Amino acid sequence: MTYALPPLNALRAFEAAARHLSFKLAAHELHVTPAAVGQQVKALEARLGVQLFERLHKQLILTAAGQAYLPGISEGFRHIADATAQLKPAGTVMLQLGIHGAFDLRRLALAEFRNARADIGLRVLQPAGLHELVEGKVDLLIARGLGHHPGYRCDRVNQGSGLGDWLIAPEGTADCPEIVSFREWLRAQSAETSRADRNRPRLVGTVGS
Repeated sequence: MTYALPPLNALRAFEAAARHLSFKLAAHELHVTPAAVGQQVKALEARLGVQLFERLHKQLILTAAGQAYLPGISEGFRHIADATAQLKPAGTVMLQLGIHGAFDLRRLALAEFRNARADIGLRVLQPAGLHELVEGKVDLLIARGLGHHPGYRCDRVNQGSGLGDWLIAPEGTADCPEIVSFREWLRAQSAETSRADRNRPRLVGTVGS
């Protein structure tokens, strides 16, 4: 049997917005921007051919169609969450890390992180960029740039100023334990790399023979 389903991200955006009656609060829950939630809901309405919300000034109201749609969607997500919980090892939190395409994964020593933090299941998506972070496909991102993104915490990965690698996480989840653990790990790895670079012998050229 083939299920006729709208995109999952659009359904998540609708369900969260309907519970909170707020794109802003839904965005905080889903780790995306309010604009992204609004776009997902608008795309869902276009696909279904049904208006799900009345958008009033500073107020969001479910239409009759939205009220009828919400219970089944919420129940479906509860079933998915319950089924997933039965499969996932107790105590394990999944962390989705996005990395830009030019970054050398060997710098991160991810195998050591996984061994040290068996309670955190780490998955890597490369290449990934801000689009994947905004859409909620990754929880945090190592991106190349200047590190200025309103609504996101940006921590520099490498030393120096100007263009560089940054660890970027939504402000709403930047202090989650698993993200804090990875940030501290990354900071320690960066410090160790810097010490190794300083202690590495350098060849000194001589003039003449």
